[in-house]
Amino acid sequence: MTGTEIAFWIAVGIVFYAHLGYGILLFILVKLKRIFGKKPMPPGEKNYEPEVTFIVAAYNEEDWIEDKIRNCLAFDYPKNKIEYWFVTDGSDDTTPDLIKNFKAPNGVKIKLFHQPERNGKIAAVERIMPLVKTPITIFTDANTDVNAQAIRQIVKHYQDPKVGAVAGEKRISVGEKGDATGAGEGIYWKYESKLKAWDSELCTTIGAAGELFSIRTGFYQSVPKDTYIEDFVMTMRIAQNGYKIAYEPNAFAAEGQSANIGEELKRKIRIAAGGLQTVWRQRSLLNFFKHPVLSFQYFSHRVLRWTLAPLALPVIFILNIIIARSGQPLYLFLLAGQTLFYGFALLGYIFEKKQMKVKAFFIPYYFCIMNYAMFRGFFRLLAGRQSVKWEKAERAKKEIETT
Repeated sequence: MTGTEIAFWIAVGIVFYAHLGYGILLFILVKLKRIFGKKPMPPGEKNYEPEVTFIVAAYNEEDWIEDKIRNCLAFDYPKNKIEYWFVTDGSDDTTPDLIKNFKAPNGVKIKLFHQPERNGKIAAVERIMPLVKTPITIFTDANTDVNAQAIRQIVKHYQDPKVGAVAGEKRISVGEKGDATGAGEGIYWKYESKLKAWDSELCTTIGAAGELFSIRTGFYQSVPKDTYIEDFVMTMRIAQNGYKIAYEPNAFAAEGQSANIGEELKRKIRIAAGGLQTVWRQRSLLNFFKHPVLSFQYFSHRVLRWTLAPLALPVIFILNIIIARSGQPLYLFLLAGQTLFYGFALLGYIFEKKQMKVKAFFIPYYFCIMNYAMFRGFFRLLAGRQSVKWEKAERAKKEIETT
């Protein structure tokens, strides 16, 4: 085997492991743990109901905010044990007024925190966290619907003193138009949710999505104000300190799909820049001697996807062209397969533009968009052009039930 072939198969191995291989290995490890590992702790007190602060960070969400408040008021949890905090820093629409003037039932505690300066989400959260007095803090986004049982499902995990944070599940509402955005984003998050569940069962969930997660309030650590994906960093610091991030699929936030692929790309580029920033700043998480299982999970689930896997894709295609010139049937077959895959992605792009629904082509297209975003995010990060301020991606209307 030539050096070119070795490099080709290494690159193939990286991409396969990052996107599918880790999931297969994780499934096997979880099965083995169920057979040979310690039995899970028995359920704790059924009516465990600690006080919680439910924080909604919102920026110019006048179209969603009243629905969000009504969604919050539907929680199946004692009203006297929930404080609803809405922080609207920088909002220059009617969002703060709608919150302030909302007629809440007696006994419901709703607080508005607003300042005219817009310094980004983490700065807003950082400003109010010292004021939180409850033992548990739950975070969510303004344009999501959270199911009624979410708080009860989240807090039950805190009966285990080893749990420092709980990640809820993110669900995507795929609109009737069934375009590339909805098809790709929906499938991605279903697969991602399964990985999170297995990660949690093996050791710990790797980070949390900002749509719905919680922490022990006393474990909160200040996050640098120029952090792009603060929810991930906030929870991974807790894991790095030896506590578990539990995953709770029965606490979920439903969010409409991005309005179009352009809006989804904008969101993915920001996440890509944030992921690369995190890899560098949280590089101590890759100390396999200090955090063997956590480092393995973090490297396999996140770092490879954010770094080597996107780089490997063009390498695979170029090396395949070079090797296929030898006429070996295997490499000719693989080159044909790659060409067909990227051809499908191109057709997905064309059909998206023409608003034609052919979902078979949308998955390759979305995969290419995800990896393209990593390159865009890298160059934006290098150029210092990524802002920490909210860059809202327009969302389609949510169309799924959340109760």
